Amino acid sequence: MKKIFKTLPLIALLVLATSCSSVRVSTDFDRKTDFNQFKTFAFFKTGIDKAEINDIDKRRILRAIEAELLAKGFTKSEDPDVLISIFTKSNQRVDVYNNAWGMGAWGWGGWGPWGWGGWGWNQPAVSTRTEGVLFVDLINAKKKELIWQGMGTGFLTRKSEKKEQRIKEFVTKIMEQYPPEAEAK
Repeated sequence: MKKIFKTLPLIALLVLATSCSSVRVSTDFDRKTDFNQFKTFAFFKTGIDKAEINDIDKRRILRAIEAELLAKGFTKSEDPDVLISIFTKSNQRVDVYNNAWGMGAWGWGGWGPWGWGGWGWNQPAVSTRTEGVLFVDLINAKKKELIWQGMGTGFLTRKSEKKEQRIKEFVTKIMEQYPPEAEAK
């Protein structure tokens, strides 16, 4: 039993550390599409231009998507089977922690029946983080229909040296889900 109580804080810390850096992914796709037929790709400039993100980050995202598709055996083409588009959203997340601490807060001091007075702190802590969402759309180039969409959600960083790494993490996690598993019949 003592062993469990000793390892519990370590496990909680590990879960907290990994949950802050993870990217949550979901996908949707047209179940009637044979994804094995697609071998070439190009970027859908019209859709990409509409993404509300700076040009540097757009290039980072597109380079990461291109690297993932090339690793999956795709070829970039002027006459593609699939068009790639992206869309982004972001939300400010505000967390308020109202933790009172100090001797007065726990009855070791303070005014009243517990003592003669003490010290304490009751200032709420506020933190803000930006949660970003990246959508990667694959469009059948011949039919102009959306056939697959991957969505990654996670917290962003403003530090430029970590941005590229974080964008690669988003794209890698999203593209791990492509192509979708064939359904058992």
